[in-house]
Parts: sequence; structure tokens; C-alpha cells
Amino acid sequence: MGELLAIGALLLFSLNVIITKVASGRLDLNTGFLISISMNVLFAGLIFLGQWMYNGYSMEFHGWGFFMFMLSGLFASYLGRYLYFDSIAKLGPAKASTFMISNPLFTVIISWLFLHEQLHALELAAMFVVMLGLFIVSFKPAQAGRAVKATAAGSDSTSGNSNQHAGQSAKKRWSGLIQPGVWLALMGSISYALGNITRGTAIHDWNEPVLGGFVGALTGLLLQVLLNKTTRTFLSDLRAADRKGVWLYAISGILTITAQIGHMAAMHYIPISVATLITNSQPLLVIPLSYFLLKNQEGINLRTIVGSLLVLLGISAIILN
Repeated sequence: MGELLAIGALLLFSLNVIITKVASGRLDLNTGFLISISMNVLFAGLIFLGQWMYNGYSMEFHGWGFFMFMLSGLFASYLGRYLYFDSIAKLGPAKASTFMISNPLFTVIISWLFLHEQLHALELAAMFVVMLGLFIVSFKPAQAGRAVKATAAGSDSTSGNSNQHAGQSAKKRWSGLIQPGVWLALMGSISYALGNITRGTAIHDWNEPVLGGFVGALTGLLLQVLLNKTTRTFLSDLRAADRKGVWLYAISGILTITAQIGHMAAMHYIPISVATLITNSQPLLVIPLSYFLLKNQEGINLRTIVGSLLVLLGISAIILN
């Protein structure tokens, strides 16, 4: 049962990545993010209302579980998703989803740091494989070559102030090797890892995935309204926005909250790490979908596929071990 729920969540998350890429080309990210998270609250609220009525308007309250659901809203619904949306717009769906599946790795690291779980040699080797895969996906050979040539030319024409030029050379090398959006994707992955831990803790204390999805989405929406100044002009921006972009972000909101509920429900039946690994194996679906539906706009090649498979291989080794 748990595996089926996680696979269902994987399908919905993967489809959402493609829709978000198309939507980001039609509508500003801040407006789209607010539409998406508003639909999260609305759709989860409707499902919860139906569930509550079906159960005879009765439900036991768990304070600790409720608090953990709120924290998951901070880490996943607000920080994680905003960074993820931005990375999709900058990196493209295939590469952004590859970085997102590294969040089980960060879950292991966080557990090691704060829960004092031990890491063995196989796990350390698998972490190296994951990092190698992420580097392969983000590496830009052509730009790296141009950066090296520019650095060499600068060195030949410069006779003084070597420390300053050394710093500039290092900066050029890193900017040439790493694509814009990589750090956003990694920070989003860490935020999602924290969200997975808090969601799993909440589900084990209070098995209410629909309510958990609603509370997390509501927390994320409130944080967006309070902390993002663009929400003040949201209604006027919405009236002037591209209609198709609005509908795409609305569909994205329905897909993501349904997938989140399925992910949390799976955590009740199978280990958190296994549920997270399955739902975050998105490149297996996103790469072929992106290639055929988006006509390979982001230039998917053998290097992208090999890097993605290395990430999946490393994470699988960690979880199965």
C-alpha cells in the first residue's frame, strides 16, 4: 500500500515539474507561486472538510503532530517549493528534478548530525557518487573552456596585483563550471529534506495526511503573504496575468498538494526514507517527458542522463543499506 501511494505521488510530482516549466515562461514566479500555494490550501481544505464530515465531525487533536505539520509548511511548502520553482525556471525541469532527488541524501546527513545516526563506508561512498552525479549534470564544458581561456589571457596580460587577479580567476572558474540555479536547487533540496523529517515525525504521532497537507499549505501561504512584498499587488497582477499561465499554476497547486498528501500517507506504511526515495525519483519520468513534450529545450544529452542515473544509484545504495 505504501509503495503504491509513493509511486502515485511520484507521478504527480513529475507531471508538476513539466507544468511548472511551461507556466514559468508565461507568468512571474512570485505571482505563480502564490497561485499555486493558494490552490494547495483550497484543495486540501475541501478534501479535509469532506473527510471530517464523513467521520461525523470528530477528530482527535495531537499538539506535537500539529506543530510538526506547521514546521513542514515552513520548510517544504514555503522555502523548499519557492526555491524549487526558481531552480526549474533557471535550470530546466530535468536538471532541477535531479537536484531535488538529492534531498534523501540531505535527510541522511541531517539525521547523522542531529540524531547521531552512524554513517558507514558504503554510505560515504554512495554520497560521493551522488555528488559526482550532481556535478556532471551541472557542469558546462563549453563555458568552462571559455572561462579557463579568459583566465589565462588575464594572467598573461597582468604584471601586478596577483592576489586580486587570483581571486578573480577563481571566481571565473566557478562561474564557468556551475550553472545559475544550482545553489537554489540545492538549498531547496535541503529545505525539502527538513520538511520530510518533520512530516514523517508528524505522521507517526498523528496519522492525518490530509489535515497535515492543509496545515502545511496554510502555513506556507501565511509566510508568503507576510514575508513577500509582491503579495500586496497580487490581485492587480492576477487581473493582468496571462490566463493560461494562471490556470497552469492552479493545476500545479492541485498536483503538488495531492502528491504531498500521498507522500505523507505512504510514510505511515513504509519507512520515511523509502517513501522519500520513491517520490523523489523524478528524473526517471521527467527526463523523457521533458525531452518529448518540451522538444528537448534544455539540451538533455548523455551527460545529463548519466549524471541523473549516478544520483539515483547513490541514493538507492544509501537507502537500501
